Amino acid sequence: MASEETRTVTSMRIRTPETQTLSEPATRAWTMRLLVAAIVLTALNLRPAITSLGALLEEVRDSLGMSGSVAGLLTSVPPLCFAVFGVAAPRLARRFGPGAVVCAGMVAITAGLLLRPYVGGTAGFLAATALALMGIAVSNVLMPVIVKRWFPDRVGSMTGLYSMALALGTASAAAVTVPMTDLLGGNWHSGLAVWAGLAVAAVVPWIPFVRDRSASGTAAQEKHARVDAPPVRIARSRTAWALAVYFGLQATGAYITMGWMAQIFRDSGVHAGKAGLLLAVTMVMGVPLAFVIPRLATRLPHQGPIVLALGACGLVGYAGLYLAPVSGAWVWAVLLGVSNCSFPLALTMVGMRARSSAGVAQLSGFAQSTGYLISIPGPLLVGVLYQHSGGWGLPIALMAGLMIPQMAVGVLAGRNRVVEDEAAR
Repeated sequence: MASEETRTVTSMRIRTPETQTLSEPATRAWTMRLLVAAIVLTALNLRPAITSLGALLEEVRDSLGMSGSVAGLLTSVPPLCFAVFGVAAPRLARRFGPGAVVCAGMVAITAGLLLRPYVGGTAGFLAATALALMGIAVSNVLMPVIVKRWFPDRVGSMTGLYSMALALGTASAAAVTVPMTDLLGGNWHSGLAVWAGLAVAAVVPWIPFVRDRSASGTAAQEKHARVDAPPVRIARSRTAWALAVYFGLQATGAYITMGWMAQIFRDSGVHAGKAGLLLAVTMVMGVPLAFVIPRLATRLPHQGPIVLALGACGLVGYAGLYLAPVSGAWVWAVLLGVSNCSFPLALTMVGMRARSSAGVAQLSGFAQSTGYLISIPGPLLVGVLYQHSGGWGLPIALMAGLMIPQMAVGVLAGRNRVVEDEAAR
């Protein structure tokens, strides 16, 4: 099946009459290189909309007159959008093809990033942010599907590649946004809008795949261009639920970190620029580890030991952030960055816990949508606790406490099982 799918993708309408004489292997190699470029550029755009805002959250709050609770709501918008829109991604992929959906997602990110600094008011800012996050949501769900479908023998390495690109985009936005804003005259509007340029670049390589899907006229072409969902009752699988909860808890920690960690350091007396760099260090740890961890995970029969190691790093990092936030800032930033690599591990397990690309589509949609739904209260609760307690002690205690159930369900999700078998039973 994988070879048939690959041949279908490579017989795209990017071939003109003049190129019909090209050999099929050459066309296939060109198409695969284009697809890899599309995956990498897409991954680079899956977090800058969030981490660029985290670096300028104080300026945005002051300009728009947000309270701490409203700012907490703003940091809860990403998981809310990922839960609401992510669940629709498999259905959209079945109808239009995954390439077309991801391309549309990149267009939505571009529009949202361009609009949100200039629409005026908190409501408009939230709406434009939601538009960008809608594009991120469908792409989040479909990345494991695309990898499983077109690179079935390289799930670990390809997951590592796009996870590494995702971490690079996340860290770059955290590190560069503040100094880039200063270069643009200190205007936070320009500092946020400039990231739309990266999203534009990600639209281009998906265009041939969109044309291929829309031009598929025969039944055979349509059969292979789609992501067909088998009659699997995914909610019957214990592994699917364990993976969904694990995804939700790691997302809670990740979005609290992206939304609030720079502010924690700033409130401890760290300069805004250095606080942004510390957040960037946390994010950049995912660049090398996001490539290594998926490859290691695919070679192990059980991913539980990796889950426990990452969780232990998170516990130590949160303890340090509470006890010595300034003197040990760089160490805590590194440890929390290692802990945040639970995300590429979760994505890898999504690809490993289903037998087919159709199964991965269902599992990815279920785990990510359910998981992000679980993660919604976390960032909001942190904002409320911070505002009413007047400090970061209770929010940090909450973050550390969530690590325990995350480690427990991660061990269950790491067992060598597939959801199709569990659902059938």
